[in-house]
Amino acid sequence: MRDGSVIADIQSEDTPLLRVENLQTHFFGEGGVVRAVDDVTFDLRAGEVLGVVGESGSGKSVTALSVMRLIDSPPGRIIGGSITFDGDDVLSMTSNELRNLRGNQIAMIFQEPLTSLNPVFSIGDQIMEPLMLHQKLSSKEARDRATEMLARVGVPSPAERLKAYPHQLSGGMRQRAMIAMALSCNPKLLIADEPTTALDVSIQAQILELMKELQESYGSAMMFITHDLGVVNQMCDRVNVMYAGRIVEQGTTAQIFSSPKNPYTWGLFDCLPRIDEPQGIRLIPIAGQPPNLARPPSGCKFHPRCPYAFERCRVEEPPLFHISDGHTSRCWLYEGAADGARHRIEARRVGEIQTQPAPRTPILEVTDLRKHFPITRGVLQRTVGYVKAVDGISFTLHKGETLGLVGESGCGKSTAGRVVLRLLDPTSGSVMFHGQDLAKLDAKQLQDMRKRMQIIFQDPFSSLNPRRTVGSIVGQPIQLHKLAEGKEVGERVADILERVGLNPSHAGRYPHEFSGGQRQRIGIARAIAANPEFIVADEPVSALDVSIQAQIVNLLQDLQRDLGLSYIFIAHDLSVVRSVSDRVAVMYLGKIVEIGDNRGVYEDPLHPYTRALLSAVPSVGVDERGIGRSSRIVLQGDVPSPINPPSGCRFHTRCPYVFDTCRSVEPLLTELVPGHAVACHLYDSRYAGGAPDSAEPLRRRPPTVEAPAG
Repeated sequence: MRDGSVIADIQSEDTPLLRVENLQTHFFGEGGVVRAVDDVTFDLRAGEVLGVVGESGSGKSVTALSVMRLIDSPPGRIIGGSITFDGDDVLSMTSNELRNLRGNQIAMIFQEPLTSLNPVFSIGDQIMEPLMLHQKLSSKEARDRATEMLARVGVPSPAERLKAYPHQLSGGMRQRAMIAMALSCNPKLLIADEPTTALDVSIQAQILELMKELQESYGSAMMFITHDLGVVNQMCDRVNVMYAGRIVEQGTTAQIFSSPKNPYTWGLFDCLPRIDEPQGIRLIPIAGQPPNLARPPSGCKFHPRCPYAFERCRVEEPPLFHISDGHTSRCWLYEGAADGARHRIEARRVGEIQTQPAPRTPILEVTDLRKHFPITRGVLQRTVGYVKAVDGISFTLHKGETLGLVGESGCGKSTAGRVVLRLLDPTSGSVMFHGQDLAKLDAKQLQDMRKRMQIIFQDPFSSLNPRRTVGSIVGQPIQLHKLAEGKEVGERVADILERVGLNPSHAGRYPHEFSGGQRQRIGIARAIAANPEFIVADEPVSALDVSIQAQIVNLLQDLQRDLGLSYIFIAHDLSVVRSVSDRVAVMYLGKIVEIGDNRGVYEDPLHPYTRALLSAVPSVGVDERGIGRSSRIVLQGDVPSPINPPSGCRFHTRCPYVFDTCRSVEPLLTELVPGHAVACHLYDSRYAGGAPDSAEPLRRRPPTVEAPAG
């Protein structure tokens, strides 16, 4: 974010680059008229970054698409308002004028680059096209410019990458290519629609730093659409909070984050797990679901979910009330209400703190576990190499405990979870569950064991059978393991659905008839149907809005408390892992590089990789407590290939503290204090003397402490 003097200069300009007034974009279908954007007004000045936040369906993306006139035919249509860009009326532009506008003066970075990039054209062809079309460059000039842009966004070997196709690049590289394409014509306005949602925290940090640097370098204005409030705090000068197609609060980033003035904004903040809060703080989800915009509620659209609603909210929609200079809120609390009613109830954030009982009983012991996938070629399918997805990990899981498993994509987290459950057979090593080696069980023994171990998948829609009803899906494990028969199956299904917060009368519906959060609840219901002791939760909240995410996190904690469940919780969102986990294991390229209790790993991280991951988490706090932008460690490059991992320490190619020993000798996972182990030469007295001076704060061995009782 810019300093105050730059913001003041931006705001002093009289004429905004983009002015949107009373914009209305509706979609027309058999179910009625969906008022996706309903009377939206805002300005965006040159060089300014505007954050647009809200839940799915709030109108964020439709607003951006309307600005570019990408919604201009059935079933969607702009039916009212005005859009003025650089003094020109966008709504009256001809097709040729719009073609010159898009990609040239206004560019867009889409949420999912793999689906936005054309799979049959190379990256170079796709970057060159707008340069040749809008800038009238020759083929050679366009190729040189495309190479320059790829280099500018940090893509290694840019000339070679021009020849690559989208599927040949990693997620982070594809997003960089999209940014290069968007900025190639030096647009005046850059629209970024959830550009980092699907990225790991370290890659997200790289992309955000890159976008911030390039946006300031080119002087472009930016509209940054996201549901991640931490990213908004890091990137934006002003914020629009949207709900049900309308802006409910506007203000500078400092105003919104230090003193939000709308109950919906308060709810968004209360939903968020915080990396600076201790484990177990109960999240406060926003009650209910966003409204159906084909049949919105009367009065204030948020009133059915608002804990502060009173009678006027139910019958009359509030205008945007002036709070202070540049700060407005759409809420009746700001007209004639007593001062006490206008302030957020801070006590709502305080919740029950879960504590881990002692003594702890081990139920799962994983020792030197490996999973290597063979690479075959030729007619005879000869094995020419191996993908070393999991390469020698060991850990223990206790009864009633949650072990968080974190790391970047490709580090082996999900593979480890599947091998532990024997959904994949291990290459070597052992998985002992209550003293039984799962690798040695035959098919019948393994089926009997399945009712004690289950999995919650990342994408519930693709993991639920679309041809079966919810009742049948949840009832299947009950019948398979002969836990009930006849009418009793239906009764148990109804009880389970009610336990996970679903209406038992909906058991006859199919998965597509439920929202994303409800489908995740169905996945959880299926997982607990057989009364398991142990569940692998593989990215169970990564695709959900913050309000739904909070509901699911609370549900998982409630089920753990009530049923005595043990979890391996796989995630790349370190704030969520902080909230739910008793212990945390950090994986990098198939190995565990650090493992310890929640507090130790988060408050005193030892491995440079762990420190980099934690520093990259965007903070929503006004005081970032040393974790925010000033202390960010941005890792360079992507995770190396698990086919041919680096020699020595696998992290040495990206480590800011690397020294010669790291390149040749593999560090062992060593316990430095009871319950906290790390694999790093900085803590080995035999090698630490060769470390650079910058590593001095890290290589001091932590003080020995007595192990806790039990």
